[in-house]
Amino acid sequence: MAKYQICTKCVMDTTDSQIKFDQNGVCNHCQNAEALGKKIWFPNEVGSQKLNAILSEIKENGKNKKYDAIVGLSGGIDSSYIVYKAKEWGLRLLAVHVDGGWNTDISVNNVKTVCEYANVDLKIVTIDWEDMKKMQLAFLKAAVPNQDIPQDHAFFTVLYSYAVENDIKYVLNGSNWETESILPRSWGYNAMDGKHVSDIYKKNGDGIKTNFPIIDLYKVKIYYPYVKKMKIVKPLNLMPYNKEQAMKELIDNTEWRYYGGKHYESVWTKFLQAYYLPTKFNIDKRRAHLSSLIVSNQITREEALAELEKPLYDPNEIEKEKEIIADKLEISIDEFNQLLSIRIGKHSDYYCTGDSLLYKMLFKINKAIK
Repeated sequence: MAKYQICTKCVMDTTDSQIKFDQNGVCNHCQNAEALGKKIWFPNEVGSQKLNAILSEIKENGKNKKYDAIVGLSGGIDSSYIVYKAKEWGLRLLAVHVDGGWNTDISVNNVKTVCEYANVDLKIVTIDWEDMKKMQLAFLKAAVPNQDIPQDHAFFTVLYSYAVENDIKYVLNGSNWETESILPRSWGYNAMDGKHVSDIYKKNGDGIKTNFPIIDLYKVKIYYPYVKKMKIVKPLNLMPYNKEQAMKELIDNTEWRYYGGKHYESVWTKFLQAYYLPTKFNIDKRRAHLSSLIVSNQITREEALAELEKPLYDPNEIEKEKEIIADKLEISIDEFNQLLSIRIGKHSDYYCTGDSLLYKMLFKINKAIK
């Protein structure tokens, strides 16, 4: 067994099997994040100029159209703040919220209230629960780390379809360097790989064809950007962005409410991050989230270590959540516990477009073009 080690700068450690350290004990995640930040993060006048330029471009392209841009809205801080700022930016947005069956009441409230504040059109799309349930159970049987793939895959598949349907070229994205610069590859797999999703369902599902929304990874990486000329825009990288300040603005000016943790706006994601990943895979995603904040100087390493000392979940509460989830999946609590105890699976046990020679070649070409 490899010797345990934790980064001397952030709080990433050897629970990431692929982590590397330099002679000073600083991990590759810190180094990569800092290098990336120099390329894409501009919380200054340069960023302001870049943001104004892209906003002008978006508005120009939106002339004679109903919408300037589209945004996927989960009800979390980042996407909510994008919609909130759209009012200031003068953008005519279409916000798309995909209900995969795991919404909390808070997330539903947040989605609606922030759109009302910004006078943004909201489209709520509900995935057929039978389809989502079957896909969710197939992933549990596969016992892979990223159990959020069905939810995320449906979210983006629907988002892109509405962009095409409404001839929208710009997709605003709330992901950002300041709070999300670190996330180990060993902890999951690309949620946009439709062939991966289909293969897991084929090998672990009930054999009955579903209407679950599936999108091909090549379509995301090639068809949309190069044929449909769609652009992903990440405004939060072009402005100072502090999560606490953003949350305060949302709470002070709208009826938006906090839900207790990163991505905890989803009942399923909360369970995965607080219980499933830590107990089954020894993955505490707080390490990545907190390390990102350390690198962007929003918190200190000492503050992050103190946060990690706090328990991920209340044992009594988690048992209640298990019962709620089992009931939602229409299985007994014993069946659910059996699924949770299945031997650990790997994403590489299933078809991965990202591992194909063609995809790797196209990825290199795409990177060179950018």
